[in-house]
Amino acid sequence: MKTTLEIPEPLFRKVKASAARQGRTLKHLVQEALSEKIARIDGVNRKQKPWMVLAGRLKHLHRENRRIERVIEAEFENIEPEDRQ
Repeated sequence: MKTTLEIPEPLFRKVKASAARQGRTLKHLVQEALSEKIARIDGVNRKQKPWMVLAGRLKHLHRENRRIERVIEAEFENIEPEDRQ
């Protein structure tokens, strides 16, 4: 299917130059980029989001974080109201 896209001039120049360096057509590069983007989105929707993988490894620190938050809150209660400003 043919369509018309509006691409900002600086991005268009980069894409066109990249396609030329690779010896490919702009059409082929855009098709491939769109296919990869959709595949990545579909993959993320089916799996955990990439940042969740990292955050999941920190799950063991949840209790420690809560403990530290309680200590901080308790310390702030000891500060005189005029010192908070």
